[in-house]
Formats: sequence, structure tokens, C-alpha cells
Amino acid sequence: MSEPADTPIPTVIIVGAGLGGLMFGTILENANISYHILERASELRSLGSAIAMSGSVFPLFEQLGIYEELKSVSLPHISMDLYDTKLNSLGSAYTKEHKIVSGYDMLITARPKLYDMIRRRVPPHKISLGKKVLRSKEHDNKVTIYCSDNTEYECRILVGADGAYSAVRQNMYKELDEQCSLPLVDKEDFSIGYITMVGVSNPPNPEKYPQLAEKDRCRFHVTIGDNNNSIQIPEDKVKEQQSLNSEWGSESINEMLDQFKDFPCSFGGTMKEILDATPRNLISKVFLEEKVFKTWYNGRSVLIGDACHKLLPGGGQGAVTAMKDAVVLANCIYSMKDLSDESVKTAFASYYRQRYLEAVDKTKYSSTLTKIMFGHKWSDWLVRKAALSFIPDWLKMKETEKNLADRPQINWLPLVENRGSGAVVPQEGREEAEKRAHVQSRL
Repeated sequence: MSEPADTPIPTVIIVGAGLGGLMFGTILENANISYHILERASELRSLGSAIAMSGSVFPLFEQLGIYEELKSVSLPHISMDLYDTKLNSLGSAYTKEHKIVSGYDMLITARPKLYDMIRRRVPPHKISLGKKVLRSKEHDNKVTIYCSDNTEYECRILVGADGAYSAVRQNMYKELDEQCSLPLVDKEDFSIGYITMVGVSNPPNPEKYPQLAEKDRCRFHVTIGDNNNSIQIPEDKVKEQQSLNSEWGSESINEMLDQFKDFPCSFGGTMKEILDATPRNLISKVFLEEKVFKTWYNGRSVLIGDACHKLLPGGGQGAVTAMKDAVVLANCIYSMKDLSDESVKTAFASYYRQRYLEAVDKTKYSSTLTKIMFGHKWSDWLVRKAALSFIPDWLKMKETEKNLADRPQINWLPLVENRGSGAVVPQEGREEAEKRAHVQSRL
């Protein structure tokens, strides 16, 4: 069945209510652009553990008036301390350059808290749950989306924020492939990844773990196992693991936990105490992989976040990059003269031009940091040793300046001034957005 005839067609339908999709909805809400979010899950909840947030996205949070709330549920990330399985220190990586360059501390927060904070900015009636998208079709300057429950939705612009195995992307690529217009690189699989397990434990006893009482920093510890503590996924099994990514029952959880329960914990005791304090419903399996797709849009469909670039977690850039996608795409849509095919194409092309090379750069950056933080190969150990012991401060500062230069903000809101020493990439489309805002204020 279709939506009721008297329901106005939204300008934008967002598929996926993850961090990127919800942030995009929040920005459109601020711009008074009509939108609706379709989410495959039957309930909204964020799984995951800690998430690192960088100064490249905090100006956006300030514009939306939620930066102070973010700080209230976060702690500054001062350093990352690395250990081997015998808890011998391998060194520490400090983030002092981060605040100098951006003017903000790097923050770490629990992913569910961040998710809930952004979700509250989207009115509940603008999110439909249990909507598994099967396909979409363009006609008469609009898009019709078909869901597995036999419902249909129409919009002017379709945004795929539905993750690494995006239904929007698959539908888009199928159409392009049939037209012999899909680049070969977009047909290639993700790089071979790893299975990891993440979760958020209940607060342990602060007397046993006095670090929990600290209010000025978050202690970020990484214990790197040897080859006996990791499981390499055979190449012929990767597809099977990907297809089973959502199949994660209690038996599988307990089997994996049993492998690590006797490991020493860098905060004291063994990992068993931490694992026992973690609710099983807050443990999720994540398949780590990476790839930047070449094609991000076609017709009236466009992709953001993991749907067009999947990053490894080492750099803490996955969610941040998705949110920056949301800002830039919203800016481009806001500046459109009308909803014609030509205006949509121009907006998407501008979005792609601003974001593609940045996504490539952040993918490489995340890959390198993931090797430093978690890598087991001898080459990873060499890179880790060099990064922790031999890289001079001036080179670290230069890399931080490059990493934090891209700080997109919402064009129609007052810009947050640069508080750091690092240069910021100029804001595109600002003048057009100000003109439109001026015209609207006079109407």
C-alpha cells in the first residue's frame, strides 16, 4: 500500500537511522527541509562501545547547540596507552597537538549516549521502523521506495545512510551495471577484515578501579595480543562471515568471551570481571573492513557514511566522517534553486567534489592507526615502535593540522570561529546559503 494521498511528499527520504542518518535528519530539521527516515530495525538502539570525537566536527555540534551536552557525557582523551599481553608498556600516544590545532579536546563517549543525544533532535513521527528497503524507482522527478512490508514511500531525493551493505547503493549499482556505467572498482569486495566484539559494561567497583573516579581524562588502554591471540579469517570464509554478520547468538558470544576471560586487565584483575559486568544484549559483533566506493550518486539517489566509505576504527573517523558528509550534503541541498533533475545533479556533484578525496584520505589515515593500535604483523610492530618512539613533535603537529583541516559547518547558521592554530578548509556554498536565508527572512 502507499502512503495516504493527503500526505505531502517529503523532499528527502533517509534510509538508515544510524549516527549519519540521524545527524542528517537533525540538520534538515534545522533548515525546515521536509524529510522522513526509514529504519530497517524494529526498534532504535545503538550498540557499540566507546567512540572518539574530534575537533573537526565540534563546530557543527556548537551550531546545533548540543556541544555542552556532548561534553557532559564525555571525557577528554589525553593519551592512548598500549600494552602487550603480559601488560608490559609498549608506549603511549598523546593528543596534546589536537587541542592546539583545533581548539578542542578530543573526547571519548559511550556510543549509545551519543546516539540517544542526536536521536532526541529528530521528532519520533519522522522515523518509521521495520522498513526494510527492497528497491527504488525514479519517475516524474521523484523516487518511489518499496519496502518488504508492502509499503511504498515517495520523495524528491533519496539518501542512503544504511551502512556498508546499503540497499540504496545496491539498487543504484544494479541499475548502473545494467547500463554498463558502473566502474569496475565498485564491483570489488571490501578488503578482508576482522571480526571484533564490542560492548559497554555496567560501572565496575570504583574502589577496585580507582581510574573511574578521574574526571579530567579518559584512560584509553589497548592490549595487543600476539599471533596466538588472534584468528585470521580465511579468504574463502570472508563472504560467509559477512552474510552472518547479523547472526550473533548467546552461544557465539560466550564462545568468544571464553577465549579472553583469563587475560589480565590493564586496570587490574582479569578481563572476566569486565566481561561478566557487560549485559549480553549490549554486546554486538562487528565485521571490520574498509573500502571507498567510486560512485556516490546517480539520478536522485545519493550515499553518505559507510554506504560509500567504510573505514577501519583505529582513527576514530567513521562516525565523524559520516557526520561531515551529512553537513556538506545538507549545505548542497539547501542551496538548490529548485528540485529539477539538473539542480539535484549539480548539488550531488558539489557534495562529491567536497567529500570524496577527504574520505580517501581518512580511510588511509584510519588504516595506518588501526595497524598501530591493533596490528600483529612484524611490519605493524615496526610501524608502532616508530610512531611511539621516533616521530618528532613537529611532524606530529603537521599531520594533526592536515587531519583536522576539514571542519565543515552548516552554511545557513552563524559560523563558529576557529579557536585553534591550524588552518581550516574554506567553506563552499556559504554565500549562496546566506542569500537564500536573507530572502526567506523577508518573506
